[in-house]
Amino acid sequence: MKPDNYDRVILAAVQEDSRLPQSELGQRAHLSTAAVNRRLKLLEGAGVIERYAAQLCPKMLGYDLTVIVEVKAENERADLLDDMQRRFAACAQVQQCYYVAGEWDFVLIFLVRSMEQYVELTRELFFASGNVKTFNTLVAMNRVKTGCSVPVDAA
Repeated sequence: MKPDNYDRVILAAVQEDSRLPQSELGQRAHLSTAAVNRRLKLLEGAGVIERYAAQLCPKMLGYDLTVIVEVKAENERADLLDDMQRRFAACAQVQQCYYVAGEWDFVLIFLVRSMEQYVELTRELFFASGNVKTFNTLVAMNRVKTGCSVPVDAA
């Protein structure tokens, strides 16, 4: 499915505030509420809209540290890399996980309450697995920009 201009208006508005009523989305896109409803169902069904979510403030919930970690695998056998991906994805403190090309195999973004919690997670995720050769830790000093909005301009 290739979103058209109406869809892009709807998608931009939903990313900004997913609680907007469909009538408001319709006004912004110059469509009827029924047309907006149909388009949202199509966008959801096609996988363009993966989910609706609220963006929370980590500090307000006690997650004071953002840690970026580069991970190098000991062995790049597909089944071992798949196992690493499953373990990383299952960890609630791992906010993002990327399997990457280059010097490192993975880049992870953690939200943790303390350095002690991060150290415990390294023991569980890196040392216990037996397939992590090395990792590099970067502690964020400030959250300058975060989010998951996707540009919806015409391609």
